[in-house]
Amino acid sequence: MSDATTVDWSDLPPELILTIGTNLQTLADYIRFRAVCQNWRAAAPIISRYLPREFPWLMLPLSRSSNRRGFFSPLTGNLHRLTLPEASHSRRRAGSSLGWLILIDESPSIFLINPLTRDRIALPPLSSFPNVTKFDFYSIGREYTVRSPENDLYYCNLKEMRDSFIKKVIISHSPYGESDFTAFAILNRHENLAYCKNGHDSWKILDAARSYSEDVIYFNGAFCAVNKFGCIAICDVNDDDSPMVKFINVRQQIDGDMQYLVDAMGELLLVSRYLDFEIDIEHYLEVCKTVKFRVFRFDWNAQIWENMASLDDKVLFLGANSSLALLTTDYTGCKGNRIYFTDDYSGANYDSIAGDHDVGVYNLANGTIESFPCYPQNSHWPIWITPNLC
Repeated sequence: MSDATTVDWSDLPPELILTIGTNLQTLADYIRFRAVCQNWRAAAPIISRYLPREFPWLMLPLSRSSNRRGFFSPLTGNLHRLTLPEASHSRRRAGSSLGWLILIDESPSIFLINPLTRDRIALPPLSSFPNVTKFDFYSIGREYTVRSPENDLYYCNLKEMRDSFIKKVIISHSPYGESDFTAFAILNRHENLAYCKNGHDSWKILDAARSYSEDVIYFNGAFCAVNKFGCIAICDVNDDDSPMVKFINVRQQIDGDMQYLVDAMGELLLVSRYLDFEIDIEHYLEVCKTVKFRVFRFDWNAQIWENMASLDDKVLFLGANSSLALLTTDYTGCKGNRIYFTDDYSGANYDSIAGDHDVGVYNLANGTIESFPCYPQNSHWPIWITPNLC
């Protein structure tokens, strides 16, 4: 009897490798495929376009003893671990959009990173915002000089600027598909909106749209922002020399504590989030907890928000990410009429005092909330990210 033949998997014919790759059905299989050897990894960029859109993952906090991040898939219950030293404790995440994570350093740097490929793209730094009049790294504790809309000057240290200057950043297009994407930011303290084109060296502020700072999405070729009452600012920044802002004022019908905009397959939705507040005397904190959501569809003819009793076969993802909607028909085992959310509000929540956070799934049909058991205790806020390779 002859000895068993040893197969060198790296020497498979290229056409066979490509055949295997084009029949992959999940991103997890794609990652395993790339890990086999250099030849298989070299074939990976050719096949990524065949992969279906991945269900969002919840990016969990960084372990103190490792550069590996946990990514939890609520659809499968699987926990994926990826090496991502760029998302260290010294950097704050300021959003996720189209599979890219936005990070801010204690230095002025702001950048995008794809957690799967670790491709990195620099955005203009914090020091390039028009209302930052001076940045001096050696002015300890007063590194940033900032001008308020009332023309007053104040100072911020490195940590304050990293943690509180920007509320959220989103992008218009995936950098893999269009190199001329635009980044759009909501600023915290003065409720300004700002934007920059890829490759530019500074941000520009849209002074006309101040206070439209609840949420922003990219919708029908423009950025749409909303204020706490549901009024909309449509910001067309395609002409960098002459950006245009159009306002849609609606009668005051929106309440709730936080508002989110969502592009739901071409329909503009507004989701109002309701929080329950208490004062925790022992910890000197205002603590809160999500209790319900309401969903509205914008009627462009009547210029009003219409209440939606059901999302039918749609699911929404809200938080510090660029809000998004998916169809359950695209994902086996996914239940519709649900809202997946994270605790992106300021302050603490009831459970965080005991170690957990306000993260889970809201059933719009019966008002129940299911928490995620995977979320670790005593750690920073999580964020939704849609794994994307192209």
